[in-house]
Amino acid sequence: MAAMPDRKLIIVEDDEKFAATLKRSFERRDYEVVHVRGLDEALTALETFTPRYAVVDLKLAGESGLACVRALAQRDPDMLIVVLTGFASIATAVEAIKLGARHYLAKPSNTDDIEAAFHKRDGDVDATIGERATSIKNLEWERIHQTLVETDFNISETARRLGMHRRTLARKLEKRRIS
Repeated sequence: MAAMPDRKLIIVEDDEKFAATLKRSFERRDYEVVHVRGLDEALTALETFTPRYAVVDLKLAGESGLACVRALAQRDPDMLIVVLTGFASIATAVEAIKLGARHYLAKPSNTDDIEAAFHKRDGDVDATIGERATSIKNLEWERIHQTLVETDFNISETARRLGMHRRTLARKLEKRRIS
């Protein structure tokens, strides 16, 4: 069965196994799917493929997925873009939305979550507001991610700006990895 013209999806993900699983799952839902590993491949694919939807990993090998979000949104402001990340933070969520993403999901997320996010247009005034104050560890995590965004995910420059040894920062990032 051929995909409908408005069910074209580009997946920008450097994790081959996760991308293959996601691709198969969307193809079973009658999407035509193209998988690319980064911004350059995405731009090349867009020369012949016009997706309505995009799933973009935030942290790609050697580059930020935020650059992909910006490029995709500039190419087609109506494209429905969902950012997936194992490194969730408020700073990157805000930047992703400002750059054109429709939604931002922490990994692990499944096809149902992603498809729902594509179609979620409005905010939810009934979203749960936490009762607990933000912990020092979470504040540190947010500051680290804010600085990572400011430096385009350059670990050395982020460590320098935070006054932290590069290896210490790398260990903190590895400890908090969600995916």
